[in-house]
Parts: sequence; C-alpha cells; structure tokens
Amino acid sequence: MTGKNTDFQQNITALGTASVQNFTLHSGGRLIDLHTPKVMGIINLTPDSFYQSASRYNELPSTNQVLKEAEKHLLEGAYFLDLGGYSSRPGAEDVSEKEEADRVLPAVKALAKEFPEALISVDTFRSEIAKKSIGEGAHLINDISAGQLDERMFETIAQLQVPYILMHLKGTPQTMQNLANYTNLVSEVLSYFSEKITLLKQLGANQLIIDPGFGFAKTLEHNYELLNRFQELHSLCFPLLAGVSRKSMIYKALDSTPAEALNGTTVLHTIALQKGAQILRVHDVKPAVEAIKLVAKLQAN
Repeated sequence: MTGKNTDFQQNITALGTASVQNFTLHSGGRLIDLHTPKVMGIINLTPDSFYQSASRYNELPSTNQVLKEAEKHLLEGAYFLDLGGYSSRPGAEDVSEKEEADRVLPAVKALAKEFPEALISVDTFRSEIAKKSIGEGAHLINDISAGQLDERMFETIAQLQVPYILMHLKGTPQTMQNLANYTNLVSEVLSYFSEKITLLKQLGANQLIIDPGFGFAKTLEHNYELLNRFQELHSLCFPLLAGVSRKSMIYKALDSTPAEALNGTTVLHTIALQKGAQILRVHDVKPAVEAIKLVAKLQAN
C-alpha cells in the first residue's frame, strides 16, 4: 500500500470510524481499486432528469451523444461511467422495463465496444436490466432501491458476482418525498443497510458499495445531518459513495438552480472526501478529480 493510501486509511481511523474493508473489487476479470477515491461520471439516458451535463436534452440522447459525453468524462479522469435509463428525480414518471432496456442496453454495448478500458455501471433497480447489462459488457450495478423494487435483484447480483451499489431509499421515486420521516436518521439508515448486507452475504454477494441516498426520502436538513455524520457509515465496513452532484440540497440551500450548483457541489465533495468517501458520483468530472487531488495533498501533510 502506498503512502497516500496509508494516509487515507489513517484519516478514516482518525475520524473514529471502523476500518473500511473490500477496497479491491472485481468484475469480468477487471480489478476495481478503491484504495484512493474515484470519480463516477453520470450519463443520463433519459429526457427528464433534473440536470443533464453534456447538453440540455429535450429528447433521448443519441448514441453519438452518449459516446461523446463518455469520452469527455474519461478524458477528464472518470474511473466509472454510470448509465441510467430511468429518471429517479422526485416525482419522475414511471418507465416500462422494455423502454428502460431500449435506452440502456444499446448504450452499454456501444460504450463497451468504443471504450473497452472503461468501467461501466448501470443505474437500475430491475434485475433483468441488470443481468442483460452485464451481458452486454457492464461491470457493476447501481440500485437506488437496494433490492426493494425487485425481489429478484439480490439473487441476480449473487449469481452475476459483480460489484453492487445499494442505496438508501424509502418508497419509490414517485412517493419518496412523502416518506421523509425519521426518529433517528443515521441509526435508521445504518439499520437499513445492516439488514440488506446480511441478506446479500447469505446469498454470497460480498462486493458491496454503500450509497446513503442524499436527496432520496430526505429533507434538506436530513441531507446535511447525513453528510455531517457520513463517517459513521464506515461502521458498515464497505466503501462509501457520495452522490450530491448539483442536487437540491445545494441549490435550494443557496436559492439557485442545478445549473448554478457546481461550486456548492465541489464544497460538499470536499467534505465527503474528508469524511472518507471512496466514490464521488458526479455530473462534472474534472472539478471532482481536482477535489480528490487537493484533499489527498491535505491528508498527506
């Protein structure tokens, strides 16, 4: 382990958290190294996401647009590309499984062919989409519902033996904002993940990444409480993902818009990194990569 990696581990320990395990994951013969934080670049395959990074699409992006955005992310230092064909913004309309497949699978196939070095993540809560995506060349699955919206997902992940990002969510994207009620937010989030992890381990799925779900079934105050106590999630002993990019927890707090939320995003990324985030899921790759480099410099001194 390099000096930088040692510094990162020591920083987590200094925060009074448990040591994070499973820094090295694997998928399809590829190693996924999370000893130092990595950036996951978002590629939305939808016409209705709350923010589009490459352009303001009013319709579904073409394959050429997807490839262009992927190339930009990779050149700027993205370690992962995260493709999603189902908008999870609050109140988003439901999308059929066929429509999601029609959006996602051709994009995965095109990216795997054009950028064979890229690590492709697919943002889906449907087990069949997960299975078909891995078959087309994807490497990991990012499930906003942690198996709640498809009872076959955990079994599928165990069969596929690929890394699995499980997120905290109550309800669905259509109902979640009415369910932002907690007696003890962090305790309930930890309990939620502990139960999911136990079930996944029993099935033989051990390559897990934890996403606390900023903005999902949480008020503005909940989001900041969760970020302030983010380091406590290390007690789960799995890598942590922070997904705050241009979200309402930033632009509502600043009385601005998603388009104006890059500076706020970078501030919160810096805080998440200092609290031990291993993955930043972002719309803007270059600023996130720079944040990782600067926080590493700070932690090395």
